[in-house]
Amino acid sequence: MKLQQLRYLVEVARSNLNVSEAAEVLYTSQPGVSKQIKLLEDELGVVVFERSGKRLTAVTEPGKRVLEIAERILREVQNIKRVGDEYAGGNSGSLVIAATHTQARYSLPGIVKQFMDKYPNVRLSMHQGSPTQIAEWTLKGEADIAIATETLDQYEQLVILPCFQWGHCLVAPEGHPVLEERTISLATLTRWPLITYDPAFAGRSRINKAFERAELTPNIVLAAIDADVIKTYVSLGLGLGIIAQMAYDPVRDAGLKAVNVEHLFGSNTTRIGLRRGTYLRRFEYDFITLFASHLTQKAVDMAMAGAGAHDAYQL
Repeated sequence: MKLQQLRYLVEVARSNLNVSEAAEVLYTSQPGVSKQIKLLEDELGVVVFERSGKRLTAVTEPGKRVLEIAERILREVQNIKRVGDEYAGGNSGSLVIAATHTQARYSLPGIVKQFMDKYPNVRLSMHQGSPTQIAEWTLKGEADIAIATETLDQYEQLVILPCFQWGHCLVAPEGHPVLEERTISLATLTRWPLITYDPAFAGRSRINKAFERAELTPNIVLAAIDADVIKTYVSLGLGLGIIAQMAYDPVRDAGLKAVNVEHLFGSNTTRIGLRRGTYLRRFEYDFITLFASHLTQKAVDMAMAGAGAHDAYQL
């Protein structure tokens, strides 16, 4: 049995049983991947993948157990490398953060600056994407830390750490009649075209649920993943914007006014996601604590050991 064979197994499973796609990711040939998988199955005495001709069609029951263990072995191999890198390289290495646009644009710049000042020899890079992409990058080891509001808690393989809560605000051009309203309600908002986030981003699910509970239908004329895009079209008079409070700056957003509407949509929680079972290096702990001061190394270790995100949040 070879580690290479285990990598082939896991990558084929990740590629939805598409051997050609897995071979491309692994920088090898399709026949080579198929041969190594067959050799491993022969050695184990079990079939991992069901086949129809040359095509893989499903994972067998014993195959599921084999894949589970193979993933754990490969994760521990990566952990050994991370230990070596940490102790051999000192305060150097690489850190990949995966975040949504809202987090990357509004929550992270100051944190990244502090981190880079403290760890000038750590190469920090950032991937932006949807919450689903962010979770999958982290699970595959392509990112070390995931930061998002939506979706992360739907992945059992991720340890979730609540960081902070935030609400939405309504943005409108100066002089807009909605700004004269003494109380803004959901019914008030239905009278105007609205511009807000794409359904997968930045607490949009709470916005949808609020209108659904009130049995009201909002007139959403544009959805975007980027608060700056939303504010641009609000400035053009296309509609009122619903954005994260952190995305509004009265100086930078001259010509726009904001009204807190957290009472309509509730609070949202920004979360960090870490791949379960991963060995964390010192500078990763420090980045997490910079981002959320209550997430000390002790709190993170408790969550990684299975104490639960809620317990970590209370420490």
